Amino acid sequence: MTNTIRLFMLLEAATFVVAALVHAGVFITGYAHQQAAIAEGVIALVLLGGVVVTWIRPAWLWHAGMAAQGFALLGTLVGLFTIAVGIGPRTIPDIAYHIGIVMVLVWGLRVTMRARPERVTYAPQA
Repeated sequence: MTNTIRLFMLLEAATFVVAALVHAGVFITGYAHQQAAIAEGVIALVLLGGVVVTWIRPAWLWHAGMAAQGFALLGTLVGLFTIAVGIGPRTIPDIAYHIGIVMVLVWGLRVTMRARPERVTYAPQA
């Protein structure tokens, strides 16, 4: 399960890196949007940071996975809101990406949620 959660975060981060580069005008011209590029870059860094934490402190896997993916989902929902009110870029690829990545983030959070470590309660011994 550890590798599955890491893989989710790495793939999510990779898509945010690509989206940030598209909005920075690196891959395709005509889709540049500085605020979107910054937001997607920050989300990518948070997801990558979550992966790094899971390698440094494997016991924090669940917490790092939930925090990083939760942050990414919240940021993506803010992005969808900005699209809806006309602040952010409103292209078909941008809308499709946001809808798709929301589904992937929810899926990743669900997988991570199921991996929650069981709490061990210790009964006093007589």
